[in-house]
Parts: sequence; C-alpha cells; structure tokens
Amino acid sequence: MTRQKNTKRALERPNKKTHKKSSSPPANSGVWFEKLVAVMARLRAPGGCPWDREQTHASLRTYLIEEAYEVLEALEAQDDAKFSEELGDLLLQVLFHSQIASEESRFTIVDVIREIYEKMIRRHPHVFGRRHAKDSAEVLRNWEMIKAEERQKKGTSAKAEPESILHGIPRGLPALLQGFQLTRKAARVGFDWHHIDGIFDKLQEETEELRGALKGGKSAEIEGELGDLLFVAVNLARFLKVDPELALTRANSKFTHRFQEMERIARNNGTTFDTVPRPEMETLWDEAKRNLLSKSKAD
Repeated sequence: MTRQKNTKRALERPNKKTHKKSSSPPANSGVWFEKLVAVMARLRAPGGCPWDREQTHASLRTYLIEEAYEVLEALEAQDDAKFSEELGDLLLQVLFHSQIASEESRFTIVDVIREIYEKMIRRHPHVFGRRHAKDSAEVLRNWEMIKAEERQKKGTSAKAEPESILHGIPRGLPALLQGFQLTRKAARVGFDWHHIDGIFDKLQEETEELRGALKGGKSAEIEGELGDLLFVAVNLARFLKVDPELALTRANSKFTHRFQEMERIARNNGTTFDTVPRPEMETLWDEAKRNLLSKSKAD
C-alpha cells in the first residue's frame, strides 16, 4: 500500500488552477492519463522497480479491495483532497492489472477503456438512443434487460435452462454485500415489498422464529434463523436506500469510539475497564455517549 501511494505521489501533478467545474473532462485529462500509463509501464519494465515487477494479479487482490475501502473512508470524511488521492490510488490498481495483462498479450488499458465506453453507450439508450425512461427504476429494469441480451449474444446463455435474473453477483463478495445485491436484483423486476411496514413485520416474524430456535438449542437451526433475520435487515437497508455495509461500518466506528472513551474514563478514575463491575459499565457507556456528543457539538 505505502509503496503504491509513494509511486503515485511522485508523479507530476497539473496546476490546481487549471481545475474547472465542467460536465466535460478537462482538456489535459488525456495527457495526464497517458503520463500515468507510461509510468506504470516503466515501473514494470526491465530495470524498473523490483517490487512492482514482482507483482501478479493474485498478489494485488488485497490492495484492490483495500484501496476501494479507503476511497469510501475518504468519501465519508468529506475530505476532497483525500478523496481525490484515494481515487487516484484505486485508478492505479486498474492500470496495474491492465499492464500485467498487456505484458501477457491478453488485453491492454485501451481495451478496458473502450469496453466500458461502449457499455455505457449501449446501456443508456434513453440518453444516447431512442428509448425513453420515465424514472430511475425503469432505467435499472432496462439495464438488466440489456445485460441479459448482451450475455445471450455472447453465447453465455446457451444452456438447457434460461439464465437466472440473479446471475452475475460475485461469489467472493462479503455475505452482507452479496445479500444486498441479491435483493436489489430481485427488486428490479418487481419482487419486493410494497411498503416498509411489510419488512418490519417480517423482522418481527424472523425474531420470533429465532427465539423458537433458541429454545430448541440446535446450533444449525439457530444459525439458519439468525441468517434469515440478517437477510431481512439487509432488505430493510436496501428499501431505505442505505448501503448496509456502510451503515454497519459506521455503527462499528461509533461503537469503537464509545468503547475507547469508556476506557479513557476508567483510566481517569484510577482503574482499568476490564476490572469495572458490569453494572458500572453501563454508567460509563452513558457517560461516554454524553462526552462524545458534547465534543461533536463543540466541533
């Protein structure tokens, strides 16, 4: 991670005064992109950087995921400078993989760009063609239909049975994101609750079923019912147009800050948190919440 960040920071950067708000890309964007492509090729060439030359698609997998999460963290922090930097690191990953593929005569960064360019044109006929879309829901339905047509033309649907609407969701996704994608695809074709009250009713139903499983004491049944409860919670997030992964990340961060504040309070009281009696921990939790809320208002 640090190695790649230093590589990107070492590149020349255009004068910030040239940045203008526009719906079109800056006139020099192509020039700077070519500079970055050239740097990536140089790093991988004989006599280039030993670390960069050793990397493979497999070795870079962790960095790709990590960079994506760092982009989200910068976005959440509303720090434009950091956001811009992290997007650059993520772009570098795309270039890195494309350069490796190019060296193996498989595809190049030009193929990557052309493919996504043509895909955006194809999948937005309401913008670049004659099809109309009255709202975003119709746009998404059209998108799924066009994707299915594309797969059919490529011959990927030449099977005994028609391809599922749920096709294309990566199996390697974290379970929370996978559930989110599954329910979103199903909802795009109309398989969804009409009103949020239905989801709350389902949450209550799954909660009661989990309570029943707990009485039975069978671990497999308990795991299944807990999974059902979490799946409904993911549906609730989607219905509310909230990314469950980001929501849980924020909850994790909130818990971390409050817990660490409790530890700080305990130290100030001349003890350690792990020695505080359980009833007093609740008191510390409430105090930590008040402290952090006051600090937030002061900021």
